Amino acid sequence: MNQPLEGDALIKEVCRRIRVARSYWDAHNNRACRQERSQALALYNQLTKLQKEQVPQVLRVWLRYRSEKYFGSHRTPPKTHPKTSQGKAAKRSPKRKRR
Repeated sequence: MNQPLEGDALIKEVCRRIRVARSYWDAHNNRACRQERSQALALYNQLTKLQKEQVPQVLRVWLRYRSEKYFGSHRTPPKTHPKTSQGKAAKRSPKRKRR
């Protein structure tokens, strides 16, 4: 079932992943966008020159240029944040009673 994609299926998957990454970008979900973009770029690099031309230009531009500005190797990598849900609950002060 996990056969490598080829031909039209590969082109379709590249387009789908770029669209998903763009939707994450629009939702300001940078971590998910970065991950989806890197997967799309890996698949895009498997395409031949003729196959790359079948990917809509709007998607190619976003993948190769616009998103490179924000997610390129020259940018500072994202930091991992410790889980804050437990820390916030412990720091909260007890509720005051109303008189």
